[in-house]
Amino acid sequence: LRSLVGSEMCIRDSYITYGYMIDNVVLLITGTLHERDPEELKDKCHPLGKFEGMGSITIEQTTADLYNNVLVDTPLGPYIQGALAAQDLDEKHIEEIRNTLYKAYLEDFDRFCKTLGPSTYEVMHTLLGFEADRRSINITLNSFGTELEKEDRAKLYPRLGLLYPEGIRNLAQAEDSDQVQTALAHIPIFKSLFSDVGFDEDKSLEDAFFEHEVKLNKLAFEQQFGYGAFYAYFKLKEQEIRNIVWIAECIMQDQKSKISQYINIYD
Repeated sequence: LRSLVGSEMCIRDSYITYGYMIDNVVLLITGTLHERDPEELKDKCHPLGKFEGMGSITIEQTTADLYNNVLVDTPLGPYIQGALAAQDLDEKHIEEIRNTLYKAYLEDFDRFCKTLGPSTYEVMHTLLGFEADRRSINITLNSFGTELEKEDRAKLYPRLGLLYPEGIRNLAQAEDSDQVQTALAHIPIFKSLFSDVGFDEDKSLEDAFFEHEVKLNKLAFEQQFGYGAFYAYFKLKEQEIRNIVWIAECIMQDQKSKISQYINIYD
């Protein structure tokens, strides 16, 4: 496909793989810290996030070796060098590393989309902004009861989306889930999503996020003369995979009454 399209589309396709690449990098860092077999780690890496240099990883490598000899030469190198030092791989919590890289990735992706014209940017700014908001909310909720300080938590929030900047400032001060809802109350869509979860005990906040993401991705197909629909198509395919996994797990666990609780894409 990349050989048949223009350079802008090729670069755009590469950005789509960066999320998987970040997850693979986090997996490799975790495995290196625990001295896991590199071949076992490579088998677990997502194929869309594989990169040159993975084949050179050995069990003798330290995290410093991984940083200096492998990670800085990947497409994520600018994010890694700009946000992390070699010693951070040993000292920071692995999820803090993941969220640091995702923040840099989303902000960079949004800047790139701005160069692709107003039609593409309108769609992509909305989709990437929602992903940034979702990550900011999840970072906040998952930080409660951990050692992550408010100041360090605030550094992980992407600087885009409906929450930026006022909602981000409010989230940074939240100390429990009720304060998170209060921080989001001025934004109708998030107020609505939290209300839906409160009234439906079978729906999690993650489910509500996925449902709204599907709606946003479907709206992307109403725009013309832009690349946003390609990204939206890819994200809808991801949801189809999650639905198939959900159905398969319900069958395996003999929970067939819950099969219909997947996220409906096609009304």
